[in-house]
Amino acid sequence: MEVGSSTVAYASGKVILFGEHAVVYGQPAIAIPVTQVKAQARVEAGSESQGITIIAADLGQSYSLEQAPPDDALLAIVVSTLEHIGVEKKQETFATLSPGLTITVSSTIPMARGLGSGAAVSTAIVRALGKHFENRMSPQAISNLVYETEKIHHGTPSGIDNTVIAFEKPVYFIKNQKVKIFSVKRPFLLAIADTGIASPTRIVVSDVCRAWEREREKYEEMFDEIGTITEMGRQAIERGEIETMGQLMNENHRLLQLIGVSSPELEGLVEAARQGGAMGAKLSGAGRGGNIIALVTQETRSRVEMMLRLAGAKDVIVTEVG
Repeated sequence: MEVGSSTVAYASGKVILFGEHAVVYGQPAIAIPVTQVKAQARVEAGSESQGITIIAADLGQSYSLEQAPPDDALLAIVVSTLEHIGVEKKQETFATLSPGLTITVSSTIPMARGLGSGAAVSTAIVRALGKHFENRMSPQAISNLVYETEKIHHGTPSGIDNTVIAFEKPVYFIKNQKVKIFSVKRPFLLAIADTGIASPTRIVVSDVCRAWEREREKYEEMFDEIGTITEMGRQAIERGEIETMGQLMNENHRLLQLIGVSSPELEGLVEAARQGGAMGAKLSGAGRGGNIIALVTQETRSRVEMMLRLAGAKDVIVTEVG
């Protein structure tokens, strides 16, 4: 590549419709891409002496690959992608890669809100590097690379974030099984409301795991129920039964409350959405912060959005699925 030549790639955010937490224990989950928010990665060829520089524009950080700490997620995805696509590795560090590279990442996806910001940034980097080196990767190959980096973010990730973001389709996901992309018979609207509070995924997942270890039978019964709701949710989406989907969202939220991953802020937004006319509402993602999702119609979306903002939502995004 000539010095100064550049390539750009993007990746959308995501939300989980059904199945969070239970998916870690082998139950299904459904997730959808959210195209209103995106991560961007730009790869620019530099001089041979430059090596690789990473610029995290939103964080105001710039560092060379050599300066990155060993557990840096951007370092991990850059190195694993370059190795995957067969770029010659020199001195075990890519430090003298010819030509050098500047990789600039930015994102409109709020961090730590259950919208897949980490997986989206990693996916954008993989796509940009693949495009830059003219190496076409399948969605599954991209997902596999990003999954390894997700372990840095989340410890024991389910794999759903990297899957839905890499495939950019609604997915029915079971850990360690082939992903199923399914059809949406009747498009529907989701309002996504941000509590403004970071959702500590790694901590919440660990807390649920400890609770499960203490009371396995109790928690596995709840995970089984969530799995059943998720399967029913997929059937409702495929049949275009939107009202049924809303009822299932409410039931899924009730079980997430019992698991212990809700919070007063999430409860306030869920209640506000229902009072505004949403057919169903639930927390989405790890919980104890992050977002709620509400099933709305063209007729109810404005009132639901108003109620959510009055209840303290920091931002509301309405996305169409299907």
